[in-house]
Amino acid sequence: METSGGIRASLAGRYASALFELARDERQIEAVASSLRAIRETLETSPDLRAVTTSPLIDRAEAHKAVAATAAALKLDGTTTNFLGVLARNGRLRQLPEVIRLFSRLASDHRGETTAEVVSARPLDDDQVAALKQQLGARVGRDINIDARVDPSILGGIVVRLGSQMIDASIRTKLNTLATAMKG
Repeated sequence: METSGGIRASLAGRYASALFELARDERQIEAVASSLRAIRETLETSPDLRAVTTSPLIDRAEAHKAVAATAAALKLDGTTTNFLGVLARNGRLRQLPEVIRLFSRLASDHRGETTAEVVSARPLDDDQVAALKQQLGARVGRDINIDARVDPSILGGIVVRLGSQMIDASIRTKLNTLATAMKG
């Protein structure tokens, strides 16, 4: 797997690569991936955890205590718990969402899957995710892992990023295109 140019080019990418290599060496990729999914879901639903990871007013020691308590409450694996501690001590918790995204991509590549980043105005149900996996898998000839997130600002429809390709079928884009066409 080639990670030196693309993923490692950013700070979050270097952290994600280091975590992935550690998880791979310890044969803990799935455990770490599961823990990171739990953290991502908690970041999306907990304003307190988001504040800990983004506020410059919270010092590193307090951030470390907060992420340690969160890790214990979520019953995260030891590798992820230690990694969160490193991010907190280094003042890099702000990078956590991007680290999670990039780790997921590395883990998918390792499993021979391709990750599709999917943005929708509302959460997709299981049937929609399964149909999307099937359609995208047929398109690229590989197993697809869906990294879904919700962004109400797209108004409706869906935006899919698959590698360097982007399929934008959002209502926001269609309205912007229509507005541009009406201007002349």
